[in-house]
Amino acid sequence: MAKASDSLADQLLELHIKHELSALKGAKLRRFIANEVDELFGLAGQVTLRQAVSEDQILGVIRRLVVDMDIDGGIPELAGEMASQVLSAPVQSTTRLRDILSREQAAAFVEEFLELREHRERLIGEVMAHPVYQELVSNIVYHGLVNYLYEDNLISRNVPGVGSMMKFGKRVANRAVPGIDEAFEKRIKTYLSDNLPALLVRSEQFLLKALSDDELRDTVMAAWNGVEEHTLAELQAGLGDIELQEFVVLGYEFWLEFRRTPFFEGCYTAVVAHLFEKYGDVPLIELLSDVGVTTDVVMAEVDAFVPPLLDLLRQEGYLEALLRRRLAPFYRSAAVKKALADD
Repeated sequence: MAKASDSLADQLLELHIKHELSALKGAKLRRFIANEVDELFGLAGQVTLRQAVSEDQILGVIRRLVVDMDIDGGIPELAGEMASQVLSAPVQSTTRLRDILSREQAAAFVEEFLELREHRERLIGEVMAHPVYQELVSNIVYHGLVNYLYEDNLISRNVPGVGSMMKFGKRVANRAVPGIDEAFEKRIKTYLSDNLPALLVRSEQFLLKALSDDELRDTVMAAWNGVEEHTLAELQAGLGDIELQEFVVLGYEFWLEFRRTPFFEGCYTAVVAHLFEKYGDVPLIELLSDVGVTTDVVMAEVDAFVPPLLDLLRQEGYLEALLRRRLAPFYRSAAVKKALADD
């Protein structure tokens, strides 16, 4: 009886595998998946996000896969190679900037930027207060004043010989009193240092007035007119593979540091908290609906990927082997053998 039950169990196993292989292709497979998708969406109308998953689980996934996971060096290398391929793709030479960003879109970005008037004024103020800018202004004014006194003032230009006499006098005075240039330079720079704050204030007021919304709009759009007909390849001139690779490496190193900062943790924690505050206690279907996930969307991706994938797995013998690994333990179990023997 034991051998007979074993034989019958083997026959049932083969029939079951054959049945499953037949069901996992063509119209039968699609009907099965479509039915299960409908069932899952029906269940999503009853189950809430908080029932399905917790905030700590989501935060744990982010920490494991985004923050703590070691990123192999092959990833930035591959990213650099891909970026190089994109940069050298033929489409770069046939695509103009306006094919990517229309004039209307560029104008809309400008209008949004112009709304940030407070930020613009603060930026100008910070630039004016920077020591490098102050030194630049002082240097420009100093050299302009010296050149004017020695060469370009009204008297030297309009009275014949005066300009040459001033230059001659400067050389003679330097020989007679060494260091006179240094003293002269020191006095001018002291004067500039004393008056620089007022100069900077006037410069800031001038810029704030000159960089009005209308002026900025006209300037930016005029610049846009000059580049919108250029191809992307022309705009990328000078950016070679080596430079691109360096940017990729810099971005990679920045990300490795940034992802472990308290700032980044605060950002993703706030996002997850808001997600659960808004959707935690309502049916999952509301979240799916708000992000545009419907049964049609799911089935479109199923039709695109599942049948070809299962066909490949069937051809390679994996699908049948999987079914055998899954079903054989049941048909060879003591419980099945006993049931068949008793029958």
